[in-house]
Amino acid sequence: MAQEHILVVEDEEDILELLRYNLTKEGFRVTGVISGEEALRAAKNLLPDLVLLDLMLPGVDGLEICRTLKQDNRTQHVPVVMVTAKGEEADIVAGLELGADDYITKPFSPRVLLARVRSVLRRRSRTVPEDSDPISIHGIFIHPGRHEVAVDGRTVDLTATEFRLLHLLARRPGWVFTRSQIVEGVHGDDYPVSDRSVDVQVVGLRKKLGSAGQYVDTVRGVGYRLRE
Repeated sequence: MAQEHILVVEDEEDILELLRYNLTKEGFRVTGVISGEEALRAAKNLLPDLVLLDLMLPGVDGLEICRTLKQDNRTQHVPVVMVTAKGEEADIVAGLELGADDYITKPFSPRVLLARVRSVLRRRSRTVPEDSDPISIHGIFIHPGRHEVAVDGRTVDLTATEFRLLHLLARRPGWVFTRSQIVEGVHGDDYPVSDRSVDVQVVGLRKKLGSAGQYVDTVRGVGYRLRE
């Protein structure tokens, strides 16, 4: 990971310096800015490997920055890790639905933050499997072409919705999907399914996966992910 370039967007100078110190110590190159306007200029000029983005900023806020970066062809592939105040679940969900890659809440441990940054950079370096590619993870084998799932060699009978849900999560392990992203990914836009329906589908999927169901994590207040 050494020498990858991280843009830190944080308006509190002490937190900015804490982040700069810990990231630099781990071998990253760091550029720090304190406003949304500076963040947008720096992201477009520098094209960093990752943006660490505080959501509560003066002027242009973090959600607007995330939206702008993800809509720009030059920066849409740059990973964004949001830094949020504890309890801002609505902002976390909004950011993930705008295309943010992960989040961490304040107050945070520098070790946890570094682990999240490394995890996102690893995910970025991986090639996302094609829709038709078989996937094997945590003893779960998924064959999209044959619409088959096996756990430790045992065939698992899933409904079409459960299969699409598992396949969606398995294509991006570690990635947090909001409930609305799951509905869109499984059923398509504007499908009339409630959050509760997604929760019921996940419960059913976990049960059918048996011991492997433990790898389908609930991210409280946000959604679900398949553990890396």
